[in-house]
Amino acid sequence: MKFHSLQENLRKAMVERIDGGQLSGLGLARLTGFKQAHISNFLNRKRSLSVEGMDKVLATQHMSVFDLLDPVEINKRATVLPPSPDEFENVALTDRNAAAEPRIANQRVRHVLKFRKSFLHRLRPDIEGQRDSWERFVAFEVDKYDGASMNPRLQFGATVLVDRHYNSLKPYRKGEQNIYAVRRRQVCALTYAEQVEDRVLLRPHNRGFPAEFLTVEEGRSAADYIIGRVCCVQTEP
Repeated sequence: MKFHSLQENLRKAMVERIDGGQLSGLGLARLTGFKQAHISNFLNRKRSLSVEGMDKVLATQHMSVFDLLDPVEINKRATVLPPSPDEFENVALTDRNAAAEPRIANQRVRHVLKFRKSFLHRLRPDIEGQRDSWERFVAFEVDKYDGASMNPRLQFGATVLVDRHYNSLKPYRKGEQNIYAVRRRQVCALTYAEQVEDRVLLRPHNRGFPAEFLTVEEGRSAADYIIGRVCCVQTEP
């Protein structure tokens, strides 16, 4: 895919968000630091953005270049785990921060875990926004902080399976709180999450740890901060 095509896909994505009421041209200009006329000319195909300009737009919209690629193109060029010939499906075990990337690069894959296809296919997705190009499942280990803050639901060293096609704040099961992997200050955290007006409340299970609010930026939604729902926890015997 050529650079011009990436520019056009970014422009289309911004126009869709503006038309959908999620963003405004003025808001995008403020977030990126560009003049409104500069953004207007880009949106109307009167000028292009530099690589640095595209990076600014992507950063403010919590997008990556993978979001601008055709899924077919991604599958051709990105590292994809080989399909499993049996009743199990391969899932990448990676580091927690790589879990926020749409596609997991080969060098970030620590190990390949196997989950029954029948189990994974029963899980209901609930996508808000653009997630179709994301690998659906990813796994990583619980660190000491999250193991303590979410104790006893999570334990340090356990492996969590995250469904990244579930970034809705709706309960998966009635009366039960979802545990989410959430972007918090550029770091992935495991926590409960709920929307309170224009903010997202991140709340630990252990009341000895502090709750925290994330402010939803202009043009964004709470779902943009949700990496995915924890759908399985494996603890070493």
